Amino acid sequence: MDYAQLLAQFGPLVLIFVVFYFMIIRPQNKKQNEIKDMRANLKAGDKVQTIGGIVAKIIAVKEDLVVLETSGDKNKLEVMKWGISSVFKDNSELSSDKK
Repeated sequence: MDYAQLLAQFGPLVLIFVVFYFMIIRPQNKKQNEIKDMRANLKAGDKVQTIGGIVAKIIAVKEDLVVLETSGDKNKLEVMKWGISSVFKDNSELSSDKK
């Protein structure tokens, strides 16, 4: 078996792996790194949303937890950092359905 036949047999397999890497694996790793950086840079005063849908303001940041204050009765919650799904940059992202 010469190299041309070997390339003809394994070339498509290698090409599929390369496409799979650039279309799925690489973007997913990039997204995971962005989420990790977001959670590492949490600070008091940030308005966040948890993975459960709770929108609250950060009161304190500890090593693995954040203390949140909800808006209604100003209840305080302790949530693990991995439970934070997003940080709102300003109040315009918290749009209401009132028109």
